[in-house]
Amino acid sequence: MTERVCIAPQGPEFSRLVMGYWRLMEWQMSAQQLTSFIEQHLALGITTVDHADIYGDYQCEAAFGAALRLQPSLRHQLELVTKCGIATTARPENALGHYITDGDHIIRSAETSLRHFSTDYLDLLLIHRPDPLMDADEVAEAFSALHQSGKVRHFGVSNFTPAQFALLQSRLPFTLATNQVEISPLCQDTLLDGTLDQCQQLRIKPMAWSCLGGGRLFSEDKFAPLRAELQAVAEETGAESPDQVVYAWIMRLPSAPLPVIGSGKIERVRAAQKASSLQLSRQQWFRIRKAALGYDVP
Repeated sequence: MTERVCIAPQGPEFSRLVMGYWRLMEWQMSAQQLTSFIEQHLALGITTVDHADIYGDYQCEAAFGAALRLQPSLRHQLELVTKCGIATTARPENALGHYITDGDHIIRSAETSLRHFSTDYLDLLLIHRPDPLMDADEVAEAFSALHQSGKVRHFGVSNFTPAQFALLQSRLPFTLATNQVEISPLCQDTLLDGTLDQCQQLRIKPMAWSCLGGGRLFSEDKFAPLRAELQAVAEETGAESPDQVVYAWIMRLPSAPLPVIGSGKIERVRAAQKASSLQLSRQQWFRIRKAALGYDVP
């Protein structure tokens, strides 16, 4: 079973691996098939699910909610995470894509997500992207109103720099629970720019998205040296596949990130779940780093 961890000093408790649903509409599952898929990853102990209002051109949350309505008992076995703060042209009123962190929008988006999921609370709500026009006081007021009403239990951010995180945190009476950021051998920026250091400092666990580079790691020729190194480490550690090694590489970080799995194939989810038992040595970890970056440490 997947380990459960407290991701921040004030909670919540999540599964160590998170099931990501941003490609749900591409999976072309019926509501019945999706209900079965949810039950299968719950059986693996993967209880935390990641969404955003804009996923699937604003359709993923409602599709997920339709599956939950077929089996309402599933809701209380899950931790629902969703995001707001991006507007896309999938809605006709948006002439261009833009960020939007106005207080009214945050509250309205959260309430829409509640209706989509057919639930009366969200476990975690994240601001999806940093907004140059974000008024930290206004966001904090919206968060506090949602918290006091019981509609959202915990709050966090996604893709924030340490300074942006600290600004919003300075306005809140409670601790932001996480910063969901891109972490993979292909994207190592947050490892050294202070983002993961801040997570350690505050004792919060980040969530890691695009762990496999959106599939590019295994499809593009330029990553062949990295794939070869991952395969070598897989053979050394007894891993079943290179993608297991990638998840283990991410979980080896001392900030203890929670990888978000993006596959709608349960066999891929099962394989990812086994990654938590892999132990990479320091040199194995740095071999993967070197193969990804193309150079050794200075």
